[in-house]
Amino acid sequence: MNDLSSVAVDGTAVRTGLFIDGEWQPSASGATFPVYDPATERLIAEVAAANADDARRALDAAHRAQKSWRKTSPRERAELLRRTFEIIQSRSDEFAAVLTAEMGKPLGESLGEVAYGNEFMRWFSEQAAHVEGTFGQNPAGQTNIIVTREPVGPSLMITPWNFPLAMGTRKVGAALAAGCPVIIKPAALTPLTMALFVEALEEAGVPAGVVNLIPSDRASVISSSLMSDARLRKVSFTGSTGVGSTLLAQAAEHVQNSSMELGGNGPFVVLSDADVEAAVEGAITAKFRNGGQSCVAANRIIVHRDVAERFTEAFVQRVEALRMGDGRGDGTDVGPVIDGKQRDRIATLVDDAVAGGATVRVGGFVPAGAGSFYPPTVLTGVDPGSEISREEIFGPVATIAVADSDEQAIEMANDTPFGLVAFVFSQGLDRAFWAAGELEAGMIGVNRGLVSDAAAPFGGIKASGLGREGGAFGIEEYLETKYVALNR
Repeated sequence: MNDLSSVAVDGTAVRTGLFIDGEWQPSASGATFPVYDPATERLIAEVAAANADDARRALDAAHRAQKSWRKTSPRERAELLRRTFEIIQSRSDEFAAVLTAEMGKPLGESLGEVAYGNEFMRWFSEQAAHVEGTFGQNPAGQTNIIVTREPVGPSLMITPWNFPLAMGTRKVGAALAAGCPVIIKPAALTPLTMALFVEALEEAGVPAGVVNLIPSDRASVISSSLMSDARLRKVSFTGSTGVGSTLLAQAAEHVQNSSMELGGNGPFVVLSDADVEAAVEGAITAKFRNGGQSCVAANRIIVHRDVAERFTEAFVQRVEALRMGDGRGDGTDVGPVIDGKQRDRIATLVDDAVAGGATVRVGGFVPAGAGSFYPPTVLTGVDPGSEISREEIFGPVATIAVADSDEQAIEMANDTPFGLVAFVFSQGLDRAFWAAGELEAGMIGVNRGLVSDAAAPFGGIKASGLGREGGAFGIEEYLETKYVALNR
């Protein structure tokens, strides 16, 4: 059974089947689901739709591969990851074109995601050979304490649509480096980039069963089928807090190791002594990168009253200059949002905020014509209790609130059940470190609007998740600790 079907996406051939036990193949039922271009709303592919039987076959393959993969030397695993890095690097233009076609982000941002996402393959290729244990005596001197690190086992990766490559490489690179075979369930809206990634792994020589790809438009069927099987030992999910909570409940049955990178409501705090010009540029990056469709986007901009007018006027001018359009075109700053459902949700949040007294400074309407576009938008005077202040916007809409003191700004920033990322701008080093210490988030950007780095731990606190991805901590999520007490 070898399905060689593929589709041309902006000149790049992409596989549209499942990848199980080293073979591209159709789904067991023969079913497919559509993938659309958000900029034109045109169909670009029909992708094989995995069902519960396919999921079980993928787990069978991963389970069979576990024994040999865990015993594959760290150096061999490292070299495979490095070869994958080099393959992706050589095909970066193709990856970027597919990213833009299925997700809508401007081509320049797609190239940036390919570079960033691929950095995880290089990073974990360097980490694979450096998993260490310890050897020593107990205090009484009668027993040796030996601590080793071992792979968790077959791991399920459920990736989101907003960064289709980077969220996959961040999980898969760590798991493979640790010695865990993987089952990848990509988002139904953007499965093609993951197919290219798996092709790169296949070309690099990944053994059969170590990497399995099961795209599907029935995510809950796939996850429940796999997580009800005790052979699955790990689940890593990036997505909404609601879905993450459901997965954690399912993981409880077999006490499966879980990593959850969930929702955010990131505050962007401009303190009284901030460099206003730098804060404006930081806010543009933090808010409008990927059209605001990022878990680490600035969801609420909170500005000290002393600098609020200057900041707001300068920020509105910068937003007015942002160009919206098809991401393939030159000069596009903001592409479409992922689909019409998301566009309509954003429009409803804005309309509700305006009905509650907010003022639209720029944008705030659904444009006519094809494509799921929503323009870069700025709202002031937003009721702090409104839905747009409490929910993750996940779109190109910025809200600006005013605080009467730096202390109040921090209180407003922390007034959320989420704690993924926060940003703070201040020219005073002591003040900036004070704010970073007070902000309740797993990641803090100080005088910058971007925090993601392959060498840094990525993750949140409170309702924003469990565990960390990337950095030296990323591989730890796929390792168990074994203690051996040896009598001398």
